[in-house]
Amino acid sequence: MPRENRVTSKTGIYHIVIRGINQQRIFNQAKDFQQFLDFLYDVKKQSGFTLFAYCLMGNRAHLLLKEGAEPLSQIFKRLGTRYAQWFNRKYKRSGHLFHDRYLSEAVEDAEYFMAVLLYIYQNPVKAGIYRSTTEYEWCSRMFLGKGDGLVDETELIRIAPVSAIKKREHILVEESMIDKTGAVRRTGFSDEEAAKMLRLICGAQSAPDFQGLPRDIQMATVAKLRTDGVSIRQAARLTGLGKGTIEYWSKVSR
Repeated sequence: MPRENRVTSKTGIYHIVIRGINQQRIFNQAKDFQQFLDFLYDVKKQSGFTLFAYCLMGNRAHLLLKEGAEPLSQIFKRLGTRYAQWFNRKYKRSGHLFHDRYLSEAVEDAEYFMAVLLYIYQNPVKAGIYRSTTEYEWCSRMFLGKGDGLVDETELIRIAPVSAIKKREHILVEESMIDKTGAVRRTGFSDEEAAKMLRLICGAQSAPDFQGLPRDIQMATVAKLRTDGVSIRQAARLTGLGKGTIEYWSKVSR
């Protein structure tokens, strides 16, 4: 089936999502997050795009940017190739790291820009990793108004002033995204919690580590994760196994 053509943004601004193949984690340790940002900084200088926001999660990265001299395809060929090669060397793995091609969504007016910006900022809260958008160090919201040398904050506040961003965030909180006690409403485990469970059960620090374990240990680990409440989708992300394999092993291990 042929791929659909990408929608071209009249403003040149896009919300980009990069995902791990089979929803596998693409960031396992703090060094991985930082290395991706270092590569992003280098590619930004080469390609000349404007970066408004970023948020790196375990198995994906969200970016809000404006195309510069080079097209998106060239930007993400540079970034994806450099990071995948580095990641594969570090974890002694081979093959594709990212799912298909990156996802891009055109952002063509200020109101939608604000909506996308807040969506990116809210990722750690929605995932149950942190209570506040300002606490997660791999999201540019933490540095809003301070500058981190990566986001083009002058260009950001021309479209979305800091005061307007904070006002909209306050409205989101009042609308009960977070309850009045400050506790995040959530179900299940965050990826970080589930990854800790994985380490405690079998010692694996990453999906490549897990895939190097003997099959019986893999099956026992999957069974334990599922018994403890980790979802099939989440177990697949953490282990790098297919969802069908997780489901089957869960059944045969009962």
